[in-house]
Amino acid sequence: MSGGPAKTDEITTYVAERGITEVLHFTTGNGLLGIFATGAVRSRDRLDADHYIEHIYKPNCTDRLKDADWTDYVNLSISRVNGRMLGISANSWHNDGETWWAVLAFDRSILADPGVYFTTTNNTYHNCVERGMGAPALRKLFAGSVEWGYYGSRKVRYQGMPLEWTTDPQAEVLYPGELSISKLTAIYVRDGENVDHVHGLFAIFPHVPRVPVTVRPEVFQ
Repeated sequence: MSGGPAKTDEITTYVAERGITEVLHFTTGNGLLGIFATGAVRSRDRLDADHYIEHIYKPNCTDRLKDADWTDYVNLSISRVNGRMLGISANSWHNDGETWWAVLAFDRSILADPGVYFTTTNNTYHNCVERGMGAPALRKLFAGSVEWGYYGSRKVRYQGMPLEWTTDPQAEVLYPGELSISKLTAIYVRDGENVDHVHGLFAIFPHVPRVPVTVRPEVFQ
């Protein structure tokens, strides 16, 4: 890709200007097991192709028909999780009373990696989502207002909104293929019991980076 380094520098500069420190991905406890086992967060396509991993954990979203062209990308968010999608995942798709959740934080530098797409809202909102690569596309995630959904609704930046938050909480970072846990910086969980669960997985997988595991229930809101 021509002009790659310049585009990378532009993204890096913009990310620093907004005070963005982390890129987030939420997963179930079984999902975390699979991520630790493979050393990466894998796209839906690569999860389905791994006959070992497919028996360990299920994807957060049970149905990807609405964005079938994007199933070889890992879905991430900037600075805060997509609370709406996490709520649907926890309360509908994985509502068995036993599933626990973790939020993985990755270094902000991954936003400048090759092949990364940015979407202004949920990637399934085909009638209004704006999708693209590079700093111009990233800036659109922080526009004064962003259309979302199917009825012309808009999210508007309110006074005092943190600079590092996207205008629409459903804005996505689409990372191609798989994301190595070498860029993992922290893991957030709801309670102390989940901290123990994560440390138990650390003991099983010595190759996993020993990042801080912190009780942060507000991250899951």
